[in-house]
Amino acid sequence: MEQVLKKEKHIQAKPIMKWAGGKTQMLGDIMPKIPQKYGKYIEPFIGGGALFFALSPDKAIIADSNPELINMYRQVADNVENVIAYLKKYKNTKEDFYEVRSLDWLKLKKEEAAARTIYLNKTCFNGLYRVNKKGQFNVPFGKYKAPNFCDEEALYAASEVLKKATITCGDYLSVLKEYVEPGDFIFLDPPYLPISEYSDFKRYTKEQFYEEDHVELAKEVKRLQELGCHVILTNSNHPLVHELYADYKIEVIQTKRYISCNGNKRKGEDIIVDILPKQKSMLKIVPKPLPEQVMKYPATRYMGSKSKLLPQIWAVASQFNFDAVVDLFSGSGIVGYMFKAQGKTVISNDYMAMSATFTKAMVENNRVILPLEEAKKLLIEKKESDHFVENTFQGLYYKDEENKLIDILRTNIAGIRDQYKKAIAMTALIRACTKKRPRGIFTYTGDRYNDGRNDLLKSLEQQFLEAVESINNAIFDNGCENKSKHGDAMEVKIKHPDLVYIDPPYYSPLSDNEYVRRYHFVEGLARDWKGVEIQENTVTKKFKSYPTPFSTRKGAADAFDKLFKKFSDSILIVSYSSNSQPTQDEMVALMSKYKEHVEVVPIDYTYSFGNQKHAKTNRNKVQEYLFVGFNGEDVWKKK
Repeated sequence: MEQVLKKEKHIQAKPIMKWAGGKTQMLGDIMPKIPQKYGKYIEPFIGGGALFFALSPDKAIIADSNPELINMYRQVADNVENVIAYLKKYKNTKEDFYEVRSLDWLKLKKEEAAARTIYLNKTCFNGLYRVNKKGQFNVPFGKYKAPNFCDEEALYAASEVLKKATITCGDYLSVLKEYVEPGDFIFLDPPYLPISEYSDFKRYTKEQFYEEDHVELAKEVKRLQELGCHVILTNSNHPLVHELYADYKIEVIQTKRYISCNGNKRKGEDIIVDILPKQKSMLKIVPKPLPEQVMKYPATRYMGSKSKLLPQIWAVASQFNFDAVVDLFSGSGIVGYMFKAQGKTVISNDYMAMSATFTKAMVENNRVILPLEEAKKLLIEKKESDHFVENTFQGLYYKDEENKLIDILRTNIAGIRDQYKKAIAMTALIRACTKKRPRGIFTYTGDRYNDGRNDLLKSLEQQFLEAVESINNAIFDNGCENKSKHGDAMEVKIKHPDLVYIDPPYYSPLSDNEYVRRYHFVEGLARDWKGVEIQENTVTKKFKSYPTPFSTRKGAADAFDKLFKKFSDSILIVSYSSNSQPTQDEMVALMSKYKEHVEVVPIDYTYSFGNQKHAKTNRNKVQEYLFVGFNGEDVWKKK
């Protein structure tokens, strides 16, 4: 009856032994790294089992080379009532302590031996477990006033968790080789370096764990990774650890050493090594010719445009069976347009109004064009404009007559009733203004970068009309109901898309990713400068950039984690650069929390203009990555 009552309270299991080097204080750093899905939980250096009890896994293998410790766990799992009955007989006196300590646990009933182990652990000095050369426990009495060596609630809660585990005694290598299978999660908390008389391992067993054993352990870790297991390993912040695990992500954290008598030595640095599984590639990336329709999308010099990567993106996406796709950071709109040309239902989204305008005109719009005769009429002043561009940006980017024409076009476009014709006209105006700017950006004034190219020689009127024709030529019906959204990717509401393509601003400490700073003028056109605050003190008359989490390393990592969680039911394809952060390993770790399979497809790529502060040329060779997250059932199965 008592055990049933404990179950009903849903007591969270916790360690039932005090343990030098226990991981309770590190759980906050370890838990976020745990994969969301895994086969079995395996911990071959179980010790106090802080992580095991915190996770309470349904399938687990826990082991240790200390037979007395393993007996204790087995008896708590199978005979907790008897263990508690024996514990109730003990008293916290010096005489009882030394009398119980003198007993040979191997000659006791297993339940009594387990109770003895717990009692001595909770009443001895500092919770140590140390044996002499004969294997006899020799830690002195702890002199604690009221140690709780019979915590019934904790023991019952631990028993429920332990019942679900296979508990075995043995060397870690033999345990791992017997039980590990691909997809398992393994937590390794070996004896810490440096090896000394105070080594944790010497406290718990007569065996030794030397530096060569750590080298052997590192080899085993590599085997586990290649087998397809996710491994997390802890150790001290020791040079050998960094050397052995240099290929993996290592995090250094500050910890306390409760076992030391010297208060000055109670601070330490531990490391957590996160070793992600190597998975056999399920994808065969073979670039395929794209539909001719894709080539009709108006060419753009938009920062970060993926026009050159379309064959690789489609080669990855075509491996999957999907109908609906979300282009979450649509940018120039070319990727969403490519998916539309492949017959997919497309939802394009971007926090930039100009990007949403592009996709409104050419992705959502299936049939409507802006006849050239109607476009020509937009160039004629019908009613007086507000002269906003003429007054605000005089002498900055365009000639006075060009500013006047922009105001005329703004005014006339605002009067267009058809949403798609309006989007086509505004897209054409944005395109014309961009083409009339040297380098196509607005981070400087004047025309000092004028290279004499043909686009700069054409009139703004000619650029506008050519853009209208180009956009009209790109409009087609793919038979699907596509949608263009203008919103924050972190907040946009989209129900369970089959596939999500993510191409966010790339964060790098050596460059900025402020699209608004580069395109504030044409973004202002798209918004008609509504809801923005122009910074009058700036030479370029830019407005404040939109807030984005991708402007810092931590912000970018947190944003990716939120997006991956939000779209965890979808196939994920993420474009990211080798010179950006989070790093490749960090990105894989984040995605692995939500997807069974994560593959990285590297693509050699050259950006069309310099975005590094210290770049000596205007062409920066980097490697573009496509991070692909999916579950086994997502892969296309050919009939």
